[in-house]
Amino acid sequence: MSELTLDRLLELEHAGWASLCESRGGTFYGRLMTPDGLMVLVNGMTMDRSTVAASLDGSPAWDSYEIADPRHVDLGDGAGALVYRAEAVRGGEDPFVALMSSTYRVVAGEPRLALYQQTTVTH
Repeated sequence: MSELTLDRLLELEHAGWASLCESRGGTFYGRLMTPDGLMVLVNGMTMDRSTVAASLDGSPAWDSYEIADPRHVDLGDGAGALVYRAEAVRGGEDPFVALMSSTYRVVAGEPRLALYQQTTVTH
């Protein structure tokens, strides 16, 4: 069984969201992502690790976030995915609501984010 359990993946996701709430997401994800890791965002943008690291520090912070309905997908030894619904708020903007999937693999004994994708929720 993979060491990437639901609890471990949720811990990593909460740490990522905390970094985004503190405008230090570039530093956090620059360390967490695999060298070939990608983020596929809801606006259609695809960002590699170096772009994420260069762009997220200092970006507008989220005021709050909530993770709901987390599901673990076991991808075999040393790999796993977390799928969940997120709602985040910042400033006076409407809430951002999306389905998220984060795929992790163990590299040199540590979990690393290989692929992250957002899909908006249609109301």
